Amino acid sequence: MMTDAHRWAVAAATFVAMAALTGCGEAGAHSTAPAQAAVQWQEPARYSFVLDSTCGERALIGRFRITVEQGKVTKAEGLDESARRAVENGPSDTAPTLRQLLDELDEARQARADVAELSADPSDGHPTKITIDPAADSIDDESCYAITEYAV
Repeated sequence: MMTDAHRWAVAAATFVAMAALTGCGEAGAHSTAPAQAAVQWQEPARYSFVLDSTCGERALIGRFRITVEQGKVTKAEGLDESARRAVENGPSDTAPTLRQLLDELDEARQARADVAELSADPSDGHPTKITIDPAADSIDDESCYAITEYAV
């Protein structure tokens, strides 16, 4: 027959063992288990991609084919009417590099935007989708980017 004291001792020992196994409790609070690292994208010397910029009220709206060399856009082609107008009538730096899009995302995160999300290709880490909304209660301040046809 188990006494109350024995039950408490068994329960306490079970709790300590579970805390050690799961990393819970004070002993496991500073776990040294390695964190799973995401693939970090490094901007190549030359690459191209298709950018779909679909929200917000700004010049960069439409579907663009962009070529980048040494960190600078060397060619931007509008693939739809809105993008063609932006490339033809906008400033020469209308089309961004992927690094510039990631910088925009970092700035939004530092400014504590309501939404600042990134999806990346698991094989090489290049961005595939970036969504930024500085203030959820404001209209037309969003930036929505989908990146496809990425090629080095």
